[in-house]
Amino acid sequence: MKANSLKTLVLAFCLAPLAAFANTSVHLDRAPDVQGDPAALQNGAKIFVNYCLTCHGASQLRYNRLTELGLTEEQVKDNLMFTADKIGEQMKIAARPEEQKKWFGATPPDLSLIARSRASGDGSGADWLYTYLRSFYRDENRPTGWNNVIFENVGMPHVLWQLQGEQHFDHENHKLELVVPGQLSPEEYDKQIGDLVGFLVWAAEPEAGLRKKIGVGVLLFLGVLFAAAYLLKKEYWKDVH
Repeated sequence: MKANSLKTLVLAFCLAPLAAFANTSVHLDRAPDVQGDPAALQNGAKIFVNYCLTCHGASQLRYNRLTELGLTEEQVKDNLMFTADKIGEQMKIAARPEEQKKWFGATPPDLSLIARSRASGDGSGADWLYTYLRSFYRDENRPTGWNNVIFENVGMPHVLWQLQGEQHFDHENHKLELVVPGQLSPEEYDKQIGDLVGFLVWAAEPEAGLRKKIGVGVLLFLGVLFAAAYLLKKEYWKDVH
């Protein structure tokens, strides 16, 4: 009897994490892939600098890497460098972490790797960001006046609300509805968010394009090597019985 109770207890502990993950599953919209579109990535960088860099840094990325998106150093300096003096500096914020914690209750995270760290069984990190940034709604019970469908009781305010407008969340039907239009249409807003998310994906791994090209080259080389080895093996064993 004791053995059965022990087995039941062990099984419960093993299944508890799986149950927790099952309950937190959310639907994520597919983020557009703009990695091959320099104009979209440049626009995403502009949105990030203007709306996100005030609170969130991307400290693992330096300003001079933005030239890889097709921008010149002068364009970066004139249009995107608001928190640094030199083109080789990291994309950090001006505020101190202790000040941010006092203002917001927690230090806003660095976004250098956010597009990779948010990946889950529900979708990629890009999908999570794309859905999250389009899922804010008015909630007067929150200190910031905003809440989020996939990040309940989030401490971040909706900094892009003027572009998107104000949404209402129907808890009963689990549905968002735009009640106050913003400066952009829903389609235009989604496009801006897609560009922003695309930039964050690029920022998390600027060498991803080169890595994929090298990977394809390696696979092709291995394919040729396999074919040569196979033909050599046939030639070697053709007279062996």
